[in-house]
Amino acid sequence: MALAGGLLVATVSTASGDQNSDSGTGAGAGAAGQPLQAAYSWDNVEINGGGFVPSVVFNRSEPDLVYARTDIGGAYRWNEQGQEWIPLLDEFGNDHWGYSGVASIATDPVEPDNVYAAVGSYTNDWDPGNGAILRSADRGETWQVTELPFKVGGNMPGRGMGERLVVDPHDNDVLYFGAPSGEGLWRSTDAGVTWREVASFPNPGDYAIDPSDSTGYLSDIIGVAWVTFDPRTGSAGSPTQTIYAGVADLQRSIYRSTDGGQTWQPVPGAPTGFLPHKGVLDEETGELYVTTSNDPGPYDGSDGEVWRYDTAAGTWTDISPVPAGPDRSFGFSGLAVDRQQPGTLMVSAYSLWWPDTQFFRSTDGGETWTRAWSYTSYPDRENRYTLDVSAVPWLDNGASPAPPEENPKLGWMTQGLEIDPFDSDRLLYGTGATLYGTTQLTNWDSDQTFTITPVVKGLEETAVLDLAAPPGDRTEVLSGLGDIGGFRHTDIGQVPARSFPSFGTTQSLDFAESAPNTVVRVGTHVGEGTAPTIQFSTDGGATWSDGTRPSQGVNGGTVAAAADGSRFVWAPSNGAVHVTRGIGQSWTASRGIPEGARVEADRVDPDVFYGLHQGTFYVSADGGATFTASPATGLPAGGSYFATTSAARGDIWVAGGTGLWHSADAGETFARVAGIEAETIGFGAPAPGAGYPALYAYGVVDGVRGIYRSTDAGASWERINDDQHQWGWTGAAITGDPDVFGRVYLGTNGRGVIYGEPAS
Repeated sequence: MALAGGLLVATVSTASGDQNSDSGTGAGAGAAGQPLQAAYSWDNVEINGGGFVPSVVFNRSEPDLVYARTDIGGAYRWNEQGQEWIPLLDEFGNDHWGYSGVASIATDPVEPDNVYAAVGSYTNDWDPGNGAILRSADRGETWQVTELPFKVGGNMPGRGMGERLVVDPHDNDVLYFGAPSGEGLWRSTDAGVTWREVASFPNPGDYAIDPSDSTGYLSDIIGVAWVTFDPRTGSAGSPTQTIYAGVADLQRSIYRSTDGGQTWQPVPGAPTGFLPHKGVLDEETGELYVTTSNDPGPYDGSDGEVWRYDTAAGTWTDISPVPAGPDRSFGFSGLAVDRQQPGTLMVSAYSLWWPDTQFFRSTDGGETWTRAWSYTSYPDRENRYTLDVSAVPWLDNGASPAPPEENPKLGWMTQGLEIDPFDSDRLLYGTGATLYGTTQLTNWDSDQTFTITPVVKGLEETAVLDLAAPPGDRTEVLSGLGDIGGFRHTDIGQVPARSFPSFGTTQSLDFAESAPNTVVRVGTHVGEGTAPTIQFSTDGGATWSDGTRPSQGVNGGTVAAAADGSRFVWAPSNGAVHVTRGIGQSWTASRGIPEGARVEADRVDPDVFYGLHQGTFYVSADGGATFTASPATGLPAGGSYFATTSAARGDIWVAGGTGLWHSADAGETFARVAGIEAETIGFGAPAPGAGYPALYAYGVVDGVRGIYRSTDAGASWERINDDQHQWGWTGAAITGDPDVFGRVYLGTNGRGVIYGEPAS
């Protein structure tokens, strides 16, 4: 339920500084009670994209000032000179990991240095924190935070609708935010510092996809989806008088205020039966355009309409590009108006997955439409565009689908669609995997082909589940990613040509320490899939071959490669631990180790494997055939991460979140390492003059959470990240580079693979 109007929300300032700088803080002893700090530089291992971009927002008063928001990877600002995106929310760490989900973003048309973001990942209990409105007076270089008294769902259903957060184009002290979960409409009159619920707003929305969903993901109310001002009804310094709002309600969905938001009424004659995804006013013609669907998206939607509202006459007209019937099996969402050419607009069929998404364009206010592609003689199609993905070649996944499907696709989940208000030729649109654009859009109107390319450099949005850095010069790092498989990087500064094939999510991967070209990975399918969920490579991950599964349906979990690559142990997430010789064509159940254990291989002895389950350590000395419980005690019972080094046989480290433990005797005994509570542990090349690998950990030292390095086998630790480089939650994977001292790779949950090196 919405809280009563009049609540003032306290303001919290975050640490200031340039979180986008590549340089870290200075080295040296920490302040009293603070850990030692080393100077590091940070950047992304280049993948470019990899996730859903729900929206892009252009500033209406300054050319080339553009922002993009993502559902798990934060927000970005476009750097026109460098032709790349700059990440803006890296300063928020584990305590505010939910801020990586950006539900809406607003750029100030009066003072372009101001930008605002509504953040929070989930409205159910997956995200323990409430949402917030972030505000910046320096284009996102630094932020201040106003916490909200409810949660915000940047990664919830309906996240591509909007924009929910807007700045009054005449009085930029006034902002509105359309809240989810039935919390209503909220307003700030002090440039986002404090917020009050608009008590007079009559309808917080009642639509949920599945009210019976016990997880809260599908049962949450979508709420107030967008707010749009009519700038013709205001003057500089005074609030805009006429405001429209779209609500996720199948009966009464469009509301209007004509007194600056004091009172609100439903707009007579507004369409019913669908959800209003977006509402955009063409102020030159006085027409409000609305796209609708029978689902909030971003995945589903089997019907929808496009409407035009004549604000002067008070009449609604259905201008849907496709009439109701069997040819309209999708909803409409993306909506862009050309500010240079009144009456020109575009809409997207966001939920048309097969054979491809579709865009419709009209130059006469929706009276007539043309399509981005059409059939000549089914299944052959003619495209108005060419799609050049050479800058991000992995978007061409090597598939050769039968017509009318093409590879690469024009897109899917295409809810974010914007025409540059200063340049009719420039279009940006988001998909489930990247951000595309063109600078030749008006070629469409003269039946000339235009070129679409990825516009995604610098925007890194992958969830990293595992990392491995083999020794030698053939491969720098292997990554296991959600949804797009993962990559083999032979150059971390270059976008790879291909992602891993067959199944979409790689949960675990490993290489043979003394034969590092031998690699194994396991994972799960994205959606339906019957192909095996284990693959092997003998060329360092360049090519892959399928293994077989020990039993039908098992997937995911962890996998380990023997030091010489002769055998592999797989502990699926939903099955018993098994071992195979060769490349997984036949499997034998391992004895003595429980289902659900995590497994690793000894990096020296090919006959030795290890397992860990609920605080009990297991050892196999016969190549994974049988395991025996170690007598070691004191290990943490829940969710422990462990890894083995190549320094010696039996050298093991366990990171349990509450501490760090080390064994030098193949797990017979473990000693707790003082001074650190580690969630992950990884190893890299020793420091000059040192004989033992450098250790890297994500954890807490002296009460400060961060990324830490030890060059003396854990006796002392230096923090190597800083408060401007935190990247939300980074507790899934970490590894050092075995060939380059000081280089570390870490996995994020939405900001891709990050690597750091000593700043010197």
